[in-house]
Amino acid sequence: MSMKMRIFLNIAMVLLSWSTLPFYGLQNMKRFFPVSLLIGVIEAVNVLIGKKRKWWVFYHKPNSYLFNEFPFNIGPFLIGSMWILKWTYGKFFRFVLLNAIVNAFFAFPFSVLSKKIRYYTLVRFNHFQFFLYFFLKAFVFYWLQYLYEKKTTKLRVIAITKKTC
Repeated sequence: MSMKMRIFLNIAMVLLSWSTLPFYGLQNMKRFFPVSLLIGVIEAVNVLIGKKRKWWVFYHKPNSYLFNEFPFNIGPFLIGSMWILKWTYGKFFRFVLLNAIVNAFFAFPFSVLSKKIRYYTLVRFNHFQFFLYFFLKAFVFYWLQYLYEKKTTKLRVIAITKKTC
C-alpha cells in the first residue's frame, strides 16, 4: 500500500468514526466519554507493549504510533467503544456478545484483509490471540463504566440532598 493510500485510509477511518457523534447525544457523551477515553489510554499503553514485543507490524515507514495505531485508537476504537456502551450498558450479555462480534470481525476478516493490502500483519499473535487481546479488555471497560456510574450517581444524590437542606 502506498503512503498516500495509507494516509487516506487513516484519515477516512478517523473522520468516518467521528462523523457519527452528532447522532450520539450530549447526555450519552457526558455519560460514556470519560471511561471510553480512559480505556483508549489503556489501549495506547498496550499498543506500546505490543509494538515492542512485535505482536503486529505495519508495512512501510514511518513505523510510528502516530501513523499506525493512533488512527485506530482515536477513530474506530474510541468512538466504537462509546457506541457499544450506549447500546448495551446495563445489559451485560448484550455487551459481551456485541464486543465478541466486533472484536472477532477486527481480529479475523479485517486482519486478513489488512495483510492482503499490506497495511499491517500479525507477527507474534495469531488471529485468536489478537481477538482475546481486545475481547478481554471489554470486561475491564464494563467494570470501569460501572464504577464511574456508581460514583456519579453517589455525587448526584449528595448534590440533591444538599439542595433540599
